[in-house]
Order: sequence, then structure tokens, then C-alpha cells
Amino acid sequence: MSPMRASLSDGLTSPITLMMALGLARSGTEVAASWISGAFVHIARLWPLILLAKICVLALLNLPFYRAGDVYQAIILATMLLVDGTLMLLPHRERFQRLMPHVQNWLMLPLVFLSGLSFSLWLNSEPLAASDAIFLAAVPELAVALLAVCIFGDRRLLGISYFLGALLVSVVGKTGITQIGLLTSCVCVMAIATIRQATADRDRAIERHRLDMRAQRADRLLREHERSGRGWFWETDRQGCLTYISDTLAQTLEAPSGGLIGRPITDIIRQGDKQQGDGERTLGFHLSARTGFADIAVCAALAREERWWSISGQPVFNEYGQFHGFRGSGTDLTEMRRSQAEVTRLAQFDSLTGLANRIQMLRSLEQAVAERRGRPGDCALLMLDLDRFKSVNDTLGHPAGDALLRQVSQRLQRVVGDMGLVGRQGGDEFKILLPGHHEQATLAQLAQTVITAISQPYSIEGTAVVIGVSIGISSCPQDGVTADALIRNADLALYAAKGNGRGVHRFYSSDMHADAEDRRKLEEDLRHALAADGLHLAYQPVVSSRTEEITGYEALLRWDHPTRGAISPALFIPIAEDSGLIAPIGEWVLRTACRDAAQWPEGIRVAVNVSPTQFANPGFPSTVMNALAAAQLAPERLELEITESVFLNDDAGTDLMFARLKALGVRLALDDFGTGYSSLGYLKKAPFDKIKIDQSFVRGAAIKGNRNSAIIKAIVSLAEALGMDTTAEGAETQDELDLIRQLGCSHIQGYIYGRPKPADAVLIAHRGGNVGAAPSGFQSSRPERKSMLRTVAVHHDGHVYTGRVRNISATGALIDGLWNVPPGTIFAIELGDRVMVDATARWSKDDRMGVEFARPVDIATLRQPPPRSLAS
Repeated sequence: MSPMRASLSDGLTSPITLMMALGLARSGTEVAASWISGAFVHIARLWPLILLAKICVLALLNLPFYRAGDVYQAIILATMLLVDGTLMLLPHRERFQRLMPHVQNWLMLPLVFLSGLSFSLWLNSEPLAASDAIFLAAVPELAVALLAVCIFGDRRLLGISYFLGALLVSVVGKTGITQIGLLTSCVCVMAIATIRQATADRDRAIERHRLDMRAQRADRLLREHERSGRGWFWETDRQGCLTYISDTLAQTLEAPSGGLIGRPITDIIRQGDKQQGDGERTLGFHLSARTGFADIAVCAALAREERWWSISGQPVFNEYGQFHGFRGSGTDLTEMRRSQAEVTRLAQFDSLTGLANRIQMLRSLEQAVAERRGRPGDCALLMLDLDRFKSVNDTLGHPAGDALLRQVSQRLQRVVGDMGLVGRQGGDEFKILLPGHHEQATLAQLAQTVITAISQPYSIEGTAVVIGVSIGISSCPQDGVTADALIRNADLALYAAKGNGRGVHRFYSSDMHADAEDRRKLEEDLRHALAADGLHLAYQPVVSSRTEEITGYEALLRWDHPTRGAISPALFIPIAEDSGLIAPIGEWVLRTACRDAAQWPEGIRVAVNVSPTQFANPGFPSTVMNALAAAQLAPERLELEITESVFLNDDAGTDLMFARLKALGVRLALDDFGTGYSSLGYLKKAPFDKIKIDQSFVRGAAIKGNRNSAIIKAIVSLAEALGMDTTAEGAETQDELDLIRQLGCSHIQGYIYGRPKPADAVLIAHRGGNVGAAPSGFQSSRPERKSMLRTVAVHHDGHVYTGRVRNISATGALIDGLWNVPPGTIFAIELGDRVMVDATARWSKDDRMGVEFARPVDIATLRQPPPRSLAS
């Protein structure tokens, strides 16, 4: 049953319903309002045909029976023309078109009724009614009625109104023929109207079915869209209360959709957040102003967790401009917001450690040094670089390196706390920014606390790892007033800290620029020396303590710079490690040492130092095998000296490397024993043939009260228990030699048996098969000496001279730069900040002299930089 028929059925019990169905009362459904108004305009455009038909009938029927001065006919004719003219003009009026449909119907019905009534009155006027041709009135009446029905279309109520006007006169007419004709016309017209109505109902049913199918398809698409979670829909009434809300949104809010119906839409939106765009206020404005909006970000108020939506909506008006509410859609922005927050976090924080990244640190530093009241801000910048981190990363792998960096960052944050901002520069470099003014003593204390904390052992994947850290410090405004200047100068101070043995902190000084440039130039020259065969090896003998025969030589790398002369390995080896040259240099040393040793007597071995980088390379055994094969050297004549640092990666990879090297037949020696960072546990399984006792334990061991002898004895006992040889390094005096023999060391290496010498000198020494060695040196040990190149101020007789300390001990020093100084000359030497000592020249040759201090000097305090005024 169609909606119209259903309405008519309801109208049997409800007159108001019947009137709404006939279009005579407001139904509340305004969907067809524009169609109804258009139908009336269509009728008005075709109504001239009705008028024309009436005029034709008037012309045919009125002329034969016309009576001049008949006022009745004139009034009827004028009324008909007025009514029909109104029907033609009224639907075109804009004010009429804005009226409600039922009002339009009420206005059209009486006009149509009067049109039919006036036409019937004219046909039943006295002259025509008295004529014999009155039966002809049925014919024009029927023709005009048929034409009217065609024009009215499915507006059957207008047809009924028209015929009511016509029948009203016909029923009370005097002529039976006229009544019969008009009634016949009415029956025919109503039959035609019924047929047209059935046709229109059928067409409307087809159209409604098509629209229903489209609506069902739209509903399915809507439900699918809602179920997919990509969006949801909402609708409100004119008061802003929800009349529809998607079930998916209700489920997100953990509330039944029915429980949200009738609530203001603003109830499900949290109060605006100015930092997030204040979307709630913007939405409230649009709802109050009844204007459309799109993609307004708001926060859900009823959700348990923070959820963000993007809401769009448009106001709904009917054809008459009346506001019915809002209808719109929404999408979930929560994941996008979280992604944006993560992107923002990644843009400011390091993804691995959670510390501030390079960009945020630079921005914070720029803010810290920004001028305030005409002067730059106070702050301090600490640049940190982890020592030995590369070895951990290369040996344990990148995941272990990442875990180590995370632990380091946690320790840094604990130490710094609220004092400043900790950031990661990249790799194993960190920064600490301390806003405000800080005394140098405070910065030095903090730096030392950081060094102590970072140097504590770490547990990485069950392996104990120990690293260090070097720190460079610069301050604003003393060392620069811009962020770039502070970073550059702190980096130079860090460079100096790493060059001074690492594990220390250094404050920036102006002479560091020259030192950095000098180091850069040395790196460049070292690359060239490696490519141009500018390096060479020197060999220091290793002597049996029992037979005093040379059992081997240790290959020591030397570099004679074309302009600077001999450069100490202590200077260029760290440069090679930092620049990545240590691996190719190590391979060159191995090949060269094997080639030289192949020319020595059969019983003499050659010892080659192996860097942790080489040891971690899986291809290292192949490199050793190729070097032995190229030199035709027996594997047992090659001894590889390995430091304890390789045990930072005490895992299956380390054990496999040892096994592969031993499978080649080479000997393995543990170098610098006692100075590393691992436990003694690895000695139980590492296949070492020898333990080398570091020279720091040998020198001064013969001095009374020195406890180094006890350490040497313990190491010798341990080696004997494990079936290993021992070599004592750094023996220089006769009393040290005697002590070493007494303690049971199997081999001795040091100046007492000779300094390192080139390969051709080794060949000459063993000409004729000679392998003996004779000790030569001082009888007793001298105080410990420290090699250095330090510019000092030498005060004498009111003058200040510039000298350079080559080596120094607690009781004296070797100084060059002053020519032909008479022995016995007394000086005051400025060794460092607030370190002044009186000294006497004991000997002099050319520009060098040896001085004796008036009082012992603690050389450990000389680690600080020299006075800036004397820096060169």
C-alpha cells in the first residue's frame, strides 16, 4: 500500500489525517513541497488552454442567443475571466511559492471551484437554457472538463473542486438534457481522472521503488563505512540535541547509542584546549551561528582514554528556509595525533636513549646564550665522547652497543639531574648543557663525577663491559658568545682530553686551535706515509732470563716524519685508531714483520701487536695465514700479542677466534697484563702461551718499599700454574734485572738488553748465528719519568724564557730551548697553573739541559694544561 493510500485509510478514523492526505493540512513532511509548487506553476502555464476553450464555446453558443444588455451574462463572463486570469497569474508569484503546500491548495481550490461554477452558470443562463440546442452544452462541458483533467494531472482534488462547481448548477438546472449531459461529462471526466491517477500512482510507485533501492544501497554503504571505522555520522535537531549517532561511535564511547539520543552534541566533546586549537569553542560558534564547518579537531569527553575527532557538519534547512538542525560526519584522529606526537618527539628526542637530540640541544644552547639586557647569557657546555665504545660495538655487535648507550644515558641523567639538559649528539657522543653561571671548580667536580659514573662496569648480555669517557668543557661568555663557538671550543677541549690519555676532562684554552690543526695535519701525513711506505719497524730483543740468549724480537712501529723527525707512537697510534687507519697499518706491520723474521736464525721469533679491531675481524686468521705463506715463515715463529680489551666480547666469537689462530700454529701472548678491564676468568680458557708483565709493574720494583715486586711474583706464580711463559717489560737497571730473575720471570724485555733497532741492524747482530745478549744500564732504578712535550716558563735573573719539557720525574726534568746554560744555574720553572718549582741545571749540551728540582714534584698534578700565556 502506498503512503498516500495508507493516509487515506487512516483518514477514515481521523479527519485531520484525511485532510493531510489531501494536502489541505500541514503534514510535517516537507519533502514534496517544491514538487507541489512546481505542479501549480505547470497548471498556471497551461490554464490559458482552458480559457481559450471556454472562449470558443462562448463564441459558438452565445452568438445565436445573444441578447444585448443582458447584465447577468456579462457578470458571469467577467467573473469567469477574472477567476481564470487569477489561476494563470497566482502560481507564478514568489510569495505564493513560499507558502506551505497545504496553504497553496486552500488558495487554488476555491479558484478552480469558481472557474467551474462560472462556466456552468453561463451554460445554464436563460437564453441558452430556453433554446432547443441546450443539449449541446454537454459537449463543450465535457470537452473543457477533459482538458482541465489533462492539465490538473494527478492533482485530483482540483478536478473534484472544478466539477463540484459545475454540478452545483447542473443539479438545480431546469433542463433535464443539460443535467444528463453534465452528469455524463462528470462521469467521463472522473473515469479519465481515475485512469490518469492509476497511471500516476504506478509511475510514482516505480519511482519510489527506484528511490527505495537507491536509499537501501546508500544505507548499506553507510553501514559499511561506519563498520569499517573510517568514519561515523551524526544528526541533531534545531536545539542541537542528537537525533542520530553511529553505533560505532557509541561503542567507542562505551555508551549505548540510544543513551546519547536527545543529549546535546556538545556533551560528548571536552572543553577546548588552546594548545590544541580550541576546537570545542570553534564548534560551539558554528552551532550557534548555524553555519557549516569542516574538519574541526575536538577531544572526546566521554572516552576513558584520550581520543581526538575531526568533525564536519552542515545546517539543514527546508525549502522555506526553516532551520531543522545539523547533519554531519566525523573521523577518528587519535592515531594521527599519536603519530604526530611521536614525530614531534622524534624531532626533539633521540629515539635510542630518549635524551634530547642534536636539534633540541642546539635550540636550547641558542636560547641559553641569547642576549639578555645587552649581554649574552651564562651557561656551560660539556662535550662527552665514550672511550673504547667502538671496540664494544665492533666486538659485541650493534645491539649490545645500543644497550650500552642506553645505560650510559641513564647514568648521565642520574648524575646531572635538574642541573641541566643531557643530550645525545650522535654515535657515542653526548652533551650536557648547564644554564647559568658555574665556577670552574664546580664544573670540574661534575665532570669528574660523570667520569667516575660512566667508568663503572656494565652488564651487557651477561658480559661485563668497562668503558671510559673524555670530556671537553667550554663556557659562555668566556669561551664564546654563540652556540657554534661554544660547540667548536668544547669539541677542541674534548679533542685535547682524548689526546691526553682519555678518561679525563679538559677546559677550553685558546692554544687548542693550534693543537687541533696539528693533529689534523698529522692524520693527513700519516695517510700519506702509509700509502708511500713512509713507516718502518724497529725490533726490541726479548731475552731468556736463564740463558741470556735472544729468543725473539717485538716489532715496534716507527714513523720518521719528513719535517718533524721521529714521531712517538704514543702520538700517532691514537690518531690511527680514531681515523680508522689502525686496520691497514696493522696488516702492513704483520706482513713486514713476517718478511723480516724469515731472514733471522731459525730459533728466533717475532712478536706483533694485534689491535682489538683486527682481532674482531673474522678475516684476521686468513690475513695471518697469507702473511706467513708470503714470507715462508714457520707459524710457531710468529707470536701475536693481544691485549685484555679483546675480552670485552667474552663470548663464542672470541673463543672461536682464539681457536682459529691456534689452529694456524702461531703463539699467543697476553700483552700489558694487569692493566686491562676484565677478570682473571678468561685465563682458564684462553690458549695463551705467554703473559707479558706491563712495564708499570717492573719500573721501580727494586726500590725499597715498592710493592710491585709482590705483584710480579703473583703473576709469575699464576703463569707457572697455567703452564705459560712470562716476559717482564721495561727492565732498565741491573737491580731490576736481578729482581726479575729472582722472581722467576722466564723472559726479559727492556733497555737493559738494548733499544729497538731496524731490521738490517738485527741481521748484522745475528751474523754468524750469534744469539747472545749482554745487559747494559744503570745499577739502580731512577725515579719514574714521564715523557711529555710541554711549554714552560723559565724564570732567571728577572727574565722569562720559554722552554719545552721533554721528560720529567719527581726530582728533575729534561728541558730544551735554552742554549749553553752553565751547570749550576738556578731557575724558577713554572710547570703549570700555580705550580712553580726551583731547579738547578746539572748538565747542558747545545739547547738541552738536565735540571734537578729543589723539592720533589707530584707529576700527577701536571695533567692540567700549561698557562695560556705561554701556550704555543
